[in-house]
Amino acid sequence: MLDVCLPGTGGTVPHLERFLCCCYMRYNGMGLLIDCGEGTQLAVKKAGFSLGKIGTILLTHFHADHCSGLPGLLLSMGNEGHRDPLLICGPKGVDEIVKALTAICTELPFRINTQVMGDFDSLDRHGYSITSFELKHSCPCIGYDIRVSRSGKFDKEKAEANGVPMKFWSRLQNGQSVEGYTPDMVLGEARRGIHVTYATDTRPCEIISTMATDADLLVCEGMFEKAKTARAKESSHMTMIEAANLARQSGCEELWLTHYSPSLPNPDEFEGEPKSVFKNTIVAHDGHTKTIRFAD
Repeated sequence: MLDVCLPGTGGTVPHLERFLCCCYMRYNGMGLLIDCGEGTQLAVKKAGFSLGKIGTILLTHFHADHCSGLPGLLLSMGNEGHRDPLLICGPKGVDEIVKALTAICTELPFRINTQVMGDFDSLDRHGYSITSFELKHSCPCIGYDIRVSRSGKFDKEKAEANGVPMKFWSRLQNGQSVEGYTPDMVLGEARRGIHVTYATDTRPCEIISTMATDADLLVCEGMFEKAKTARAKESSHMTMIEAANLARQSGCEELWLTHYSPSLPNPDEFEGEPKSVFKNTIVAHDGHTKTIRFAD
């Protein structure tokens, strides 16, 4: 199962009632964080998740509301006992950005590695299969498609037919190869895993619905209500109803809206707009959390 949380749902600047936009996922105890604006460490803690267990940070782009909280987050992670190497990914320039932001927290008790993610770059990390894709914003910006795979069931008849000794069955079932025997020799066909697509900040683009095809969850910005479509276009952002159109086109199971404008103090007032296009839309608030379970 995969825990998904939006500790913050705000865009541009922190709001007294809303943290900045970020997404926290947890699989097998390991955390993955997307974006890190001011106060992200507080948002994650308030949502009930551990900073010390974050193994990967994915940055969508380098506007302040998505990355300026990095120093405080890293210091808080160290204070919570994080010691393993941390990987921070993002568009081209991520190395320079991370070096600049960490200039004020140079004595961290863990190593930081960086990796550039471009259009359709892939990464496997702590059970997450991550693919980046380019979005349409006022600066280079990428979305992330995240999948957790699930192997096939143990097949006793297949194991016996392949002559696999019983003493190796358990280890092979857990994905380990041993003494020339491989997991595929004892497992059936792979089963449906878990699929989450994340996209903000951007104008609507076909790649979002393509990546989110049949996803369990699409997390997408809904910065403005329909009446501010012109403003959304000017600022390279999206309206709620535009996000709902992408969800409908993708055939995803559920849509969570996030990254609301400071001019939108109560997004719930406009939930009828996206729901009229895609019924299973959640106008998310800070701390919104769901556990996505593997299908039977």
